[in-house]
Amino acid sequence: MTVLRSVLYMPSSNARALDKAKTLPADGIIFDLEDAVAPDAKELAREQACAAAGSGEYGDRTLTIRCNGLDTPWGAQDLAAAARSGASAVVIPKVSGSHHLQQVVNGLDDAGAPDTLAVWAMVETPAAVFAVRDIAGFDRVSVLVLGTNDLAKELRASLVPGRAPLLPHLATTLLAAREAGVAVLDGVYNDVKDPEGFEAECRQGMEMGFDGKTLIHPSQVEIANRVWAPTEAEIEHARRVIDAFEEATRDGRGVVTVDGRMIENLHVDNARRTLSVAEAIAAL
Repeated sequence: MTVLRSVLYMPSSNARALDKAKTLPADGIIFDLEDAVAPDAKELAREQACAAAGSGEYGDRTLTIRCNGLDTPWGAQDLAAAARSGASAVVIPKVSGSHHLQQVVNGLDDAGAPDTLAVWAMVETPAAVFAVRDIAGFDRVSVLVLGTNDLAKELRASLVPGRAPLLPHLATTLLAAREAGVAVLDGVYNDVKDPEGFEAECRQGMEMGFDGKTLIHPSQVEIANRVWAPTEAEIEHARRVIDAFEEATRDGRGVVTVDGRMIENLHVDNARRTLSVAEAIAAL
């Protein structure tokens, strides 16, 4: 199991930031060539991102590269370079549908990308929300990434505590990800000086069912890791649910209760997933 509780955007034109990322406990890094990089630094960023992705100096973190769009002067070269970089995935902004993804995959194949190179598709436009089932089910897509800032801009919606204007679109993206069996990451939180607000939004995303959150600052990593990690109490409860269910199965009993609550197969499945997540985190 790949754990993606905390996935940090890092501006790839900043060599010092890339070096710092080696020491951060983020589960994943997005080496950014797009929004965080000025036009005159795009080529340097591409070179440094690809070098970082293939360096072997980032431990077990999942390393990805966010390319510029294919409709920009840099997108095609970004894609070709990322294809051979050693990254686990390319992150594609403003995906509009399966036709867009096919162009991306064609570019990767033409550049000699290995079959194991995945695509992370960003859902950040109305077109993406309407096409999200096709996007999630597209071959090579392994993760959906919410781009909540761009989505709010396109919708003319306000970014407010609780995110009520965006909740239908977050939920739709979650549904598509779960139907397709791919991971889905919540969008960023913009105020790095508001850890309480950030934690509340992490809690909301975790309770909704997101696999983790994209981050814009190293100070956000610890909070996201903690919110998306099972607590000791949850781990212990999961073990008791599995043990009780297995004992009842051996004894031929059809009804199982733990802490006064009836246990069914779905609770056992959830308990096993909790233990799998805990084991994957412990292995990092």
